[in-house]
Parts: sequence; C-alpha cells; structure tokens
Amino acid sequence: MESGKRAHSIFSNESQRRLDAPAETPPLEGKSVLSVLVASEVKLFQDGIAALLDHAGCVRIVGTTSLRQAPAKVAQLQPDIVLLDATKPANLEHARALTDRTPAPKVVAFGVGETATELLALAAAGVAGYVRNDAEPDDVVQVVFSAMRGELVCSPRAAATLYHHLALLSRDSCSESSSSSLSKRELQIAVLLDRGLSNKEIARALGIQATTVKNHVHNILDKLNVRRRGEATARLRSALRRRGAERPALPRAKDLS
Repeated sequence: MESGKRAHSIFSNESQRRLDAPAETPPLEGKSVLSVLVASEVKLFQDGIAALLDHAGCVRIVGTTSLRQAPAKVAQLQPDIVLLDATKPANLEHARALTDRTPAPKVVAFGVGETATELLALAAAGVAGYVRNDAEPDDVVQVVFSAMRGELVCSPRAAATLYHHLALLSRDSCSESSSSSLSKRELQIAVLLDRGLSNKEIARALGIQATTVKNHVHNILDKLNVRRRGEATARLRSALRRRGAERPALPRAKDLS
C-alpha cells in the first residue's frame, strides 16, 4: 500500500504536465545531458520513472535494472547517475555495493521520507543525493544535476540533522582518541572509579598514596576533557563499547609496580 502511494505521487498527471516543460537546471561543466540508470525491484518504478524522465531533454535514461543486477549494469553502461529505489531500508545495502566500487558511480536515492533515521542511513550508504517520496519529476532532474556537482539538495531540517550527527561523531572520535591515550595506571584507576570507589579506596586497592590517585584522576579528567568523575567513566564506557570491549580486568599485584 505504501509503495502504491509513493508510485502515485511520482507518476501523477500533474507531474507529467510539469515535466513536459523543459526542466531548468544549473549548468554542469562539461555535460549538458546526464546519463541515468534506474535501479529498483519494482518494475512499475523502473519503467514509470524512465518514461517520465525521458521527457527531460537534459537527462538520458540508459537503462533500467533490478537492484541485484545494478553493479553489472553500471559496469556495462557506465551511467553518470544511478537512481536507486530507497523505499525499503534494506535497499540501501545495494547502494553501498555501488558506492564501494572503484570508480564509484553517483547514487541518488528516491522514495525517501526524510526522517532522521533515513537521512543517516543514506549518508552511511554513501549516496550523493536523495529525492523525497513526494517529489515531482523535474525535482529529480534538479537533484541529479546537483549530485553531479557535489551538492546536496535537502531541507533546512535535514541539513540540521546531518550537522548535529556530524558534531556527535566528532565529539565521540575525540573522546575515543583521548581514552586511548590513558596510561595503564590511569585506565586502572578509571575502572575503579566506574565501580564507585573513592580516592582512598582506590589507593588501598592499588597500594599507592591517595594523593597519587588524586593526581591520576586529575590527569584522566584533562585527557578526556571533562570536569567530573562520572563524565570520565561514561566516556570510557562509551569508547569501550565502540571497540567491542568489556571492562578491563583488574591487574595482578606484580603488574602494578
């Protein structure tokens, strides 16, 4: 039912009337016509989108294909753009297979709802652009030309979503890098902090002075760029989860000297 609604949106009569007029696209250096391969498991999408875009003088449909056969078709036809059906999240695995190629074609996904989950999945798959599920065919032309120029057509809300995610990735990367710079003793103390031990308790457990523990804790906070012990242990746990690791084991006594 959902696919039927999306097909109706893409193949509406109003869409056809808009496409009958020449699409206005910004100039693209060295190319006035883009070659496009349409990839979908739904024959209706393959033929319908190909038929509609054939009316646009600046786009040439070089073929249609199933998602599974897309890599072979790309090698054979060498299109500028692969217009890929993204109405199902699992379809993005095929996008990754294309963007991992060398050289990789520009992949533009269509049928996108522009939710945060979809946007992040598209970015992870390496797509160069996307077409919303309520877009008109001349919008598709605009998106594929923008993708060829290395530009992303998206709403301000989508841009904010991607920007926020990039900030989180940058922060997590810095946190992981900082946690890997902890010395063996600092890591041991961080583990004990995470278990709720006070400086005095840690000192007794490791057989060192409480002032030494305090200095180590200060260094841990500096390296992780945090102010509180709880923040330090939270970042440590996050870094360990990303590495697929468990909490480090407590060292043997002979290893603590």
